[in-house]
Amino acid sequence: MWSTAKPMPHLHFPLPISFPNNRNCICRLSISATSSTNTETTTLTHTPTPKPKTNSTLKKRKRYRKLYPGETTGITEEMRFVAMRLRNAADSDDQANFDAWQASMKGFLSYLVNSHLIFATLQRIVDESDNVSYAYMRKTGLERSEGLLKDLEWLEEQGNMIPNPSSAGLTYAKYLEELAETSAPLFLSHFYNIYFSHIAAGQVIGKKVSDMLLEGEELEFYKWEGDVPELLKDVRDKLNKLSEHWSRDEKNRCLKETPKAFRFMGQIVLLLVS
Repeated sequence: MWSTAKPMPHLHFPLPISFPNNRNCICRLSISATSSTNTETTTLTHTPTPKPKTNSTLKKRKRYRKLYPGETTGITEEMRFVAMRLRNAADSDDQANFDAWQASMKGFLSYLVNSHLIFATLQRIVDESDNVSYAYMRKTGLERSEGLLKDLEWLEEQGNMIPNPSSAGLTYAKYLEELAETSAPLFLSHFYNIYFSHIAAGQVIGKKVSDMLLEGEELEFYKWEGDVPELLKDVRDKLNKLSEHWSRDEKNRCLKETPKAFRFMGQIVLLLVS
């Protein structure tokens, strides 16, 4: 006797299976089975993976650039460090070579003529330019062109023939004029270093040559009215104040001009032994 098979009750089998996908989330697969219809239902659900929380207490580390030597004092102090490095890099025999120099009157006259050209160029630029930066450098008390002119007139009266400026002076004077038109920081680097080098080393050269060729006669080139350190300090303070408005790039370019100033002036000094 055959019996009629009773339908089995509805069955539900959830089978969760998780696997990663390329969207950085978890796919959960659930399979539901029912015996009455003999079908399977597949459901895909996406559960996003939570992003890691940033630690709000962590602060970004600030990077501070390394200061240039002398930067906290001013641009003139930065230039002084550059000049010191130039001096330290010089040959140790330089002083011995200088002591052995035998200046000639012809070379000395050429040195004075070219020096006059350079100092006269500096003074003319700051006096005639409409650049506000240069106005601060007028009538500093360090001007040398008038004193040099008197020296050349006196030397001519002594029977000496005054030469024309040489290529060393002409080249440098032209370079200064071009800088004055294009960049005040670069021109003022030369302005300061020319006066500084003359005060620091020029007097030593002047005394040595004066004793050798002029029987100790002191020229106007080496005389100042007023206290020279104070006059130079006043120029230094003004330049430091002006440089506060320069960008770091302008200051760096200003520092790069310092070796050029000493190189140009060095070529003029070498005229003494030409």
